[in-house]
Amino acid sequence: MPELPEVEVTKRTLEKRILSKKIIKVLIKNVNLRYKVNPGLKNLKGLFIKKIVRRSKFLILFFNKDFVLLVHLGMTGKFLIKKNNKSLFSKRYHSDALHSKHNHIEFLFSDKTLLIYNDVRRFGFFILENSKNINNNKFLKNLGPEPFSKKLTVNIIKNRIKESSRNIKSFLMDQKFIAGIGNIYASEILFKSKIHPTMTAKSISSVQIKKLIKSIKEVLYSAIKDGGSTIRDFMFNEDNKGNFQNKFNVYDRHGLECHICKNKIQKLVINLRSTYFCSNCQRKN
Repeated sequence: MPELPEVEVTKRTLEKRILSKKIIKVLIKNVNLRYKVNPGLKNLKGLFIKKIVRRSKFLILFFNKDFVLLVHLGMTGKFLIKKNNKSLFSKRYHSDALHSKHNHIEFLFSDKTLLIYNDVRRFGFFILENSKNINNNKFLKNLGPEPFSKKLTVNIIKNRIKESSRNIKSFLMDQKFIAGIGNIYASEILFKSKIHPTMTAKSISSVQIKKLIKSIKEVLYSAIKDGGSTIRDFMFNEDNKGNFQNKFNVYDRHGLECHICKNKIQKLVINLRSTYFCSNCQRKN
C-alpha cells in the first residue's frame, strides 16, 4: 500500500501535469471500487483543478465551484497520464500488471491530457465532497498531525503515549496519532531512532521521542526525495521507479547483515504486519 512518500510523489506529479487544467469529460468504466463510485463525478465536467493537497495517505483535489475530490489509492491504485493519445509513461510501466481492463475512471482535459485511474485490486476509492465539508469527512477528521508539521512535538507525543500500553510500532502506524506512516517506514524510522519495535509506547523517554521525531522527518524526507519505494509496481513519476528501497536499513532484509553492526536483521509479526529490526542497534531497554 502506498504510504506518505509515495502519495506525496503522486501529488507532485499530478500538480505538474493537471493543475489548473479544465476537465471536458469524465468516464466511469467501473463503479465497483472499495466504495461505489459516485456518478456525480461527471459533474466535474467543465471545472478545473485549483489545488492538490496530500493529507496522510489521501489526495485531495480542489475544484472551482466548491467541489472537492478525496482519493485513496488503496493497495494497487495509481494514475496513468497520456497526452494526445500518447503515453507519458515508459513501456515498462504499461505492463500486464497495468492492463487496461483495470482502468476504472478517466478524466479528459481540454489540452488532450488524459488522466486514468488504474487499480488492479480495486481497494482505492473516490469521494466527492463540498469544500465546506471536507474537514469533517469521516476519513480526515480524526487524523493526527502530519509528520512535517510543527504540531508534532515532544510534548504532544508524550501526552498521547503516556497511558498507552501498545508497542511503539503500532503507535507509529496509528493514523489518529501521526498521519501517513505505514509498515515500511515505521520499521525504518525505528531503526534510525535505535528504538526496539516492541517497546511499550509509554516507556519511551523524552530523549527517545525527540530522536523519533527527527528520524520520522529524515526518513520520510529522504524517501520523498528518492521518489518513494518500489516494492511491487509503484512508479516515481512518468518514467521511473522509486529508489528508496535501495536504501532500506531493515525492511525486507530478514537474515541479511545490518549495515551498521553486521548483526543479522530479524523479523517478527506485530499486529499481523511483518516488522524488521536489528536487535543489536535497537536494544530493548
